[in-house]
Order: sequence, then structure tokens, then C-alpha cells
Amino acid sequence: MSWTSPLQGYENAEPLPDTKNPDGKSLYNPPGPKSAAYEEFPKPIDSSNNGFDFHIYYMPNVEGDMKFAKELHERIRREFPEIRIYKFWEKAVGPHPTAMFECNTFSPWQTGTFFSWLVVNRGPCSVLIHPNTDDAFKDHTELATWIGKPWPLYTEMLK
Repeated sequence: MSWTSPLQGYENAEPLPDTKNPDGKSLYNPPGPKSAAYEEFPKPIDSSNNGFDFHIYYMPNVEGDMKFAKELHERIRREFPEIRIYKFWEKAVGPHPTAMFECNTFSPWQTGTFFSWLVVNRGPCSVLIHPNTDDAFKDHTELATWIGKPWPLYTEMLK
């Protein structure tokens, strides 16, 4: 497989300086325009429905985990009313190997905000995060990321 260079579009750009910031460690970046990725998802993410799915996993046979997950589900509904949230499953569904609930984000700022909030508020839950492109298998595998312990998915149904 060949990859497009991450520097595509910057072929004739001036070299970046090696100057360090006052902290003596980080590199100085000259001011420039903000990335379009702050406002819209990069291709091939298809945001016509939603850009990202967050699947929040818990162990239903562990009473404390289930209680926490139910409370987290309610907290997300209260604190993030603009995010789409689905029912609380008490069993494994689809390619997911354990009980979970799903949330969807619709913009890069929602995705980043919800991601950072879950990093510190997910408790014992693990979170599978994946974009939505035209390839469900790739979305749930190669393009997916995890907060917490990753779980093996039943991906055959996604092919």
C-alpha cells in the first residue's frame, strides 16, 4: 500500500526555523492560517450523518461497572445534549464483545471536546472511537482508537 505524503500541498513552503521557544524545549512555529480540520472533518470521513462514533464499553457482570456506566450514560445526556446518544445496552450487540452504549459527534470541536472529557471521566469503562467513512471494517479496525483497554471486535460482519 502506498501512502500520500503528509506534506502534500507544502512542497514549495519555506523551511521551518529550528528556533526554540522560551521554554528551551519546544520548537517555534511561525504564525499561519489555522487548519481547516478545526471546522470540518478531513476526507474520507463522511459527516453527512455523524463524523465519529464513541462506543463506551463496560462489564455487565461487574455490578460496580454497570452502575458507573449507567450513571455515565445519564451524565453525558445531561452535559452534552447536542451529542446523539443511544440506548444503554446490557448485553453485547453487533461487533461489540461486551455491553455498551454509543454516542455520536457531528463536528471536530464536539469530537475533541467529548474525547478529552471522556479521558478523565470514563471511570472503569473503555471507549472505542472510530470515524465514519464508506468502509465500516476499516473504521472499526485501522482507523479506530481506544481510551482505556482495547477489546477484540467481531469484525467479520463488517466486511
